[in-house]
Amino acid sequence: MATKKGPKYDQIIDAAVTIIAQNGYHQAQVSKIAKEAGVADGTIYLYFKNKEDILISLFEEKMGTFVDHIRSKLMEANTIEEQLQFLVEMHLKQLAADKNLAVVTQLELRQSNYKLRQRINEVLKEYLSVMESIIEKGKASNVFSQDVNDKLARQMIFGTLDEVTTNWVMKDCKYDLESLSKPVFDMLLQGFKLREDVS
Repeated sequence: MATKKGPKYDQIIDAAVTIIAQNGYHQAQVSKIAKEAGVADGTIYLYFKNKEDILISLFEEKMGTFVDHIRSKLMEANTIEEQLQFLVEMHLKQLAADKNLAVVTQLELRQSNYKLRQRINEVLKEYLSVMESIIEKGKASNVFSQDVNDKLARQMIFGTLDEVTTNWVMKDCKYDLESLSKPVFDMLLQGFKLREDVS
């Protein structure tokens, strides 16, 4: 992991997003990232061990900031339905706003080696715990069915958002990703909701 923070660290992270999105991870040389960041090649190694470290740090920074933001936003919600809606909207909105980041998270991170994927999965745990918390609260408040499996539901939320975003990236981001927030939310909510006993 990077050992220092500061303006140059942030510049390198942002430059890495751009260069990896444009060239692919394997063709994204450190020299290209340095040039995009406006720093000397050697400066990169003051903050990062290697290109792999840049990629995982990039994901940690972006995901960490996003999870902090979403936790704060969820505190404003009055209902479980609003919490789920906020999560769906914020996930799609963040990636729609930064197409380069979407390309990196949806495509380039998937092509990395096993060891790197394991580290990425560690970063994702915090986000998945936010989703699981919504499911648990929904069941506790009898909004969601008690039959809902917490971990499976969590995978369904993340998997749906992930696939919707990946499809958007694969189609060159040609349509409005944010406009899918409501149908995605409606579908997930209906899947989890407690059904009235009509027998």
